[in-house]
Amino acid sequence: MTATSGAILVVDDTEFNRDMLARRLTKHGMTVVTAEDGQQALDLLASQLFDLVLLDVMMPGIDGFEVLRRVRQTHSPADLPIIMVTARDASEDMVEAFKAGANDYVTKPLDFQVALARTKTQLALKHANVQLILQMAEIRKLAADLEVRNAFIRKVFGRYLTEEVVESLLETPGGLELGGHKRKVTILMSDLRGFSALSERHPPEQVIAFLNTYLGAMADVVTAYQGTIDEFIGDAVLAIFGAPVQRDDDAQRAVACALAMQRAMADVNRRNRERDLPVLDMGIGVHTGEVIVGNIGSEKRAKYGVVGRAVNLTGRIESYTVGGQVLVSDATAAEMAGLLHTRGEIAMRAKGLAEAITLHDVDGIGAPWDVHLEHRHEELTALGEPVHFDCVALDGKYDSGQAFQAQALHVSRRRAWLRGEVVPEVLTNLRIRIRGQGDAEGEELYCKVVEIGDGGWAVHFTGVPPKAELLLERLCSADTAAT
Repeated sequence: MTATSGAILVVDDTEFNRDMLARRLTKHGMTVVTAEDGQQALDLLASQLFDLVLLDVMMPGIDGFEVLRRVRQTHSPADLPIIMVTARDASEDMVEAFKAGANDYVTKPLDFQVALARTKTQLALKHANVQLILQMAEIRKLAADLEVRNAFIRKVFGRYLTEEVVESLLETPGGLELGGHKRKVTILMSDLRGFSALSERHPPEQVIAFLNTYLGAMADVVTAYQGTIDEFIGDAVLAIFGAPVQRDDDAQRAVACALAMQRAMADVNRRNRERDLPVLDMGIGVHTGEVIVGNIGSEKRAKYGVVGRAVNLTGRIESYTVGGQVLVSDATAAEMAGLLHTRGEIAMRAKGLAEAITLHDVDGIGAPWDVHLEHRHEELTALGEPVHFDCVALDGKYDSGQAFQAQALHVSRRRAWLRGEVVPEVLTNLRIRIRGQGDAEGEELYCKVVEIGDGGWAVHFTGVPPKAELLLERLCSADTAAT
């Protein structure tokens, strides 16, 4: 059916009127069925579908008004337009017709052009109403689909973003389109120490259970401080403060979040002990800088994230941390407004940087955050006989080719004081293999050089296998101790 054509029912008790209307309406592309009285009209309407009715008022038996009232019990004026055809032009009759649900009326003797115009108008209105109904149905479907999509986004991203950020992404026009812009943000990157060794020594289901516990706890902390989790990279967490929502205190919240994440490790490790899993430490680096932030990827697969030199530098800073430590760059420290509590500074020489940059070893942040690390002081036990190691300096995760021997003179469960033929630089990562020591023979430990002096250097263990851990516990149980 077009906007001005359709199936028409002509109801009139005069055969001439019926035939005349039927012929002329048919010439204008309409399909016409006729009825000679009210009862026949009702029967046809009950068995066939029509787009419009031209209904005579004055008929024997059931008149037009009664037909109109009965039809309106099942068909609305929008669903089935009815034009009354009457020889009477009394206004009270027209009022009665409109009250009963007529759409329009024409008077006898018929001016066909007027009747045709009003018929086409009502058909066009019905066609428009049908289109509106279809469009509303489509809108309802789209709204339902959008709600499903939004619920999915809330379910997925709501685990890693605050509700405020999720709402911002949903409500901002183009908020999920590809593209990005430059923005100053503070980036937090964390990584577990010794996780690779743990994953090799335990069955997959235990490793995944541990990861879910750890990442779930860290995600809760990040969202509590209104950060955006960019991604989980294995056991590493990359979080952004300042995108997609930017605030004046982004750097402060990032540092407070890092400290809170370190404190949350106590509960993670408590649950590890309940599962007979080893206790692990985490290092965190924080840096503030300019990045490109936005939706990255293709039309089929994209993610909201950041790229730029500042991201790479944050990863470098994190790589210099030891377990339980938070290192922040000068750029982040400058945003602290005197709130930062530190244990000291470290000069870092990273690849691609012409000059060393200063890192701050943070152990607390003042009000309104008031988050501080718990101080863990470990006394070093003086060994009667040194423990010998074969050492290899690492470049990232790979051997640098620099190998040497060293001896441990003092140890604790987390640290040791070594002397050897080579003095490595501060922050050098080492892989050391135990020589001798019974069951611990050949066990490998990973550590980082944290201090140099008095002909030796201090290391902080970052990965200790079970047999080596037992050895350290046995050595630390000796009676002689020195600080």
